[in-house]
Amino acid sequence: MSQYHAPMHDIDFLTTAVFPLDPHLQDCGSALDAGLARSVVLEAEKFAQGLLDPLNRIGDQQGCRLHDGTVSTPAGWQQAYLAFCEGGWNGLRQPEQYGGQALSCVLATLTEEIWHASNPSFALCSMLTSGAIETLLHSATPALKDLLLPRLISGEWTGTMNLTEPAAGSDLTAVRTRAMPSDDGSYAISGQKIFITYGDHELASNIIHLVLARTPDAPAGARGLSLFAVPKFLIQDDGSPGERNDVHCSALEHKLGIHASPTAVMQFGAGPGATGYLVGELNEGLKNMFVMMNEARHAVGNQGLAIAERAFQHAVWYARERVQGKIVGEEGAQLPILRHPDVRRLLLGMKSRIESMRALGVYLSMQKDLARAAASPEARSRAQARVDLLIPVMKGWFTEAAQRITYDAVQVFGGMGYIEESGAAQYYRDARILTIYEGTTAIQANDLLGRKTVRDGGAQAQLLLDEISQQAEAMLAGAAGAREFGRSLQQGCAHLRATIVWLLACHEADPRATHAGAVSYLELWGLVTGAWMQGLRLRAALDGAAEGAALQAIQASARFYAENLLVQASALRQSICAGGCAIDAFPDDYWAR
Repeated sequence: MSQYHAPMHDIDFLTTAVFPLDPHLQDCGSALDAGLARSVVLEAEKFAQGLLDPLNRIGDQQGCRLHDGTVSTPAGWQQAYLAFCEGGWNGLRQPEQYGGQALSCVLATLTEEIWHASNPSFALCSMLTSGAIETLLHSATPALKDLLLPRLISGEWTGTMNLTEPAAGSDLTAVRTRAMPSDDGSYAISGQKIFITYGDHELASNIIHLVLARTPDAPAGARGLSLFAVPKFLIQDDGSPGERNDVHCSALEHKLGIHASPTAVMQFGAGPGATGYLVGELNEGLKNMFVMMNEARHAVGNQGLAIAERAFQHAVWYARERVQGKIVGEEGAQLPILRHPDVRRLLLGMKSRIESMRALGVYLSMQKDLARAAASPEARSRAQARVDLLIPVMKGWFTEAAQRITYDAVQVFGGMGYIEESGAAQYYRDARILTIYEGTTAIQANDLLGRKTVRDGGAQAQLLLDEISQQAEAMLAGAAGAREFGRSLQQGCAHLRATIVWLLACHEADPRATHAGAVSYLELWGLVTGAWMQGLRLRAALDGAAEGAALQAIQASARFYAENLLVQASALRQSICAGGCAIDAFPDDYWAR
């Protein structure tokens, strides 16, 4: 079994040559500098190697247990969580006002990749807590913030997101959980929520559940949902946990992967009702919850990158060690399977996707920083618009790419990839949920098509495409390697631009036709923005940021991306613009057979 290593060569290249971190931090008014940021990432790697990576396999094998109403996590989990919190990792990007370190979103994204790569089941706990913190910062009253945020940020308490119910999956208009007002201003919550990540556990002294529910006189549908903070233990006047609230884990789900993450069925109000506190205004729960949802979608995209990186590292290790078969075009002594042409194809495909994803993730994190802290309102608004456009791409494209990368990692292992003891299968199983939770790929695609493209007449999409096209034109005026890539990028932009024109022209008259191609539209955006990132990497390398083998690797990766991945843009455009003809032409009666 290989040991996890943070991809420091790529991180250093991105944060010094492609997206220089020091000027970015200055633009955001941060006291952090690139040197300190690198030190933090190295410490995160050390923590992951020492504690989290060794527990990943143990967690997969042991899973979580529910016994006599108590949920237990795998061996070593409590000690690792305590060390994680004592190290200050839980509050890395949170406000100093409530005990956080107020460091950059870029730095948080880089360290969170390390947590998810080394142990995704463990990292889900802090990921959900971070989303709860963000929601409370955005929507809670000052008193509720003062009560909850310091303990959530320290990790003394954890947070969850409670949306899904047996009859309410992606359609939250069907939520039935009730919130009855009490005389003291609190609410009595009753109902059942399912698929609740870290819904119950023994790691923290309290758990704050953010719950969507309806008050008795609320309007029907999504407009009638409100958001409530429901603690596992009632909070005493001094802020410490008191009596058990009327909220309990009634079951743990048995899952394909992420076995060490307790996915709970939560019962609110089996007795008098679980005491909850309103977060934000009545009937604005969905809007407030989407603050957490967007944070989670960014984080899940990063999780896809992380698991892909871990699978890639393990596959490279195996390909260098395993000797098998005669190598085409090689004579003499037996060589490792790394020399097989198809193994090299698999590995380079994994690598080029991962590089594009990481670069886009860093870029988007910088935009999140600017949206919060840029000097002018105009700059903050521009950055937020870019974040809004690209969040569904990061969530949807990254997690779909993770399916392919973990699949290819199993393929590199051959028969051993199908055997659990090699470890390759775990990445494949763990990654499978990523395209589903926090909004399926189709939900991300519909958001990208409807809200992020059609709603503003393609304005933000065209602005970004103009920027990518300028990159392509600049490369056409550069060195030979850059010119070839620039032509490919230019063609990819042209296919995406023509697709947007078709979508805008046809959507109002035939929305089923445009939505039939929504997932392909998201994939096209992923391919083109990934190529944009490859182009930025290639330009930086050719401008002197890399030399020798490092330069050759960057050039080969960009070339592979252009010749093997970006060429799919033409086919995607054709399939999108074909619309839903075949889908709606297929007879419904056939499915009854």
